Amino acid sequence: MSVRLRLTLSYAGFLMLAGVLLLAAVWVFLLRYVPDRALLVPSGTGTLTNGGVFPVRSNLLHVFAPRAAAVLAFLLVFGLVGGWILAGRMLAPLTRITEATRLATTGSLSHRIRLPGRRDEFRELADAFDAMLERLEADVAEQRRFAANASHELRTPLAVSKALLDVARTDPDHDVGEVIARLHAVNTRAIELTEALLLLSRAEQRAFAREAVDLSLLAEEATETFLPLAERHGVTIETRGDVTRALGSHALLLQLTMNLVQNAVLHNLPGPGMVWVNTVVRAGRAVLTVENTGERLSPQLVATLTERFRRGTERIRTGHAGVGLGLSIVKTITRAHDGTLTLTPRPAGGLLVTVELPATGPRADR
Repeated sequence: MSVRLRLTLSYAGFLMLAGVLLLAAVWVFLLRYVPDRALLVPSGTGTLTNGGVFPVRSNLLHVFAPRAAAVLAFLLVFGLVGGWILAGRMLAPLTRITEATRLATTGSLSHRIRLPGRRDEFRELADAFDAMLERLEADVAEQRRFAANASHELRTPLAVSKALLDVARTDPDHDVGEVIARLHAVNTRAIELTEALLLLSRAEQRAFAREAVDLSLLAEEATETFLPLAERHGVTIETRGDVTRALGSHALLLQLTMNLVQNAVLHNLPGPGMVWVNTVVRAGRAVLTVENTGERLSPQLVATLTERFRRGTERIRTGHAGVGLGLSIVKTITRAHDGTLTLTPRPAGGLLVTVELPATGPRADR
């Protein structure tokens, strides 16, 4: 049976039960609490007895039963018809939600229910479904853009490699060492991009084990790794902070820290610059901040820095394009660890990046 039919039968059954209980109460009331003289009728309407009155208590059941049956029959019909109408009105919002679900299964994610009326359980369900559709539509659009951009990015080094090989094949006198060097650079870029895409996929799927990770140690390791790069660019890195244990993947959080420090070094001032890396536990959260000097950035530009394939050359002239996934990977790893990522432009120029993650350990409650 459909839900509407079950509700109809439930309404009708409840109405019938209430009618039976009411008639039973009336019957008990007539038998026990109504005096005999109230049940006597004048002569001329029945068989004459002593005193010229007619006792009707003995025939009360014969008079009451048919009328009670008629009332119950009316209640049954009224309950079925009324229950069917009420059930239809109550289930109308579910019908709209079902239609929206069918449209969503066909790939149409732009449809919204927008259920009118007061905020009740059905309205909350419809609003939640609309929010889910909106999030799915945005995610699907982002994935399509990402797939198109990734295909373009992977096609570029392959096309360059093919062109270099064609040149080497058609021109035997061409410098082989130069071709090999350029092929090596193009192949390195393709490998970096592929590894970045795999890292993004792994972080988005949250396919990693969680453990206690000291962010201060990760900051020191990232600083030591990029110290030669910082010296070549004339950038000084300062690292400070206490033991800051976060709950997550050591490899992913190390990659997050590496990306932040590398971006801070590369996107810095052309002359002497500074990078400050700090870790601290604050309000039960493990906080990692990476701050660097650099050109002044507008809030509108900062809001786009975590978009995928936004290369550094589109933000600041540094001579290092990268693969355009550095801060996007940071954002994905942070979200996979149930953390928050905040990018704030510095008034004097440069960027302040703050990563807050769930803390663990004895200092987590401070």
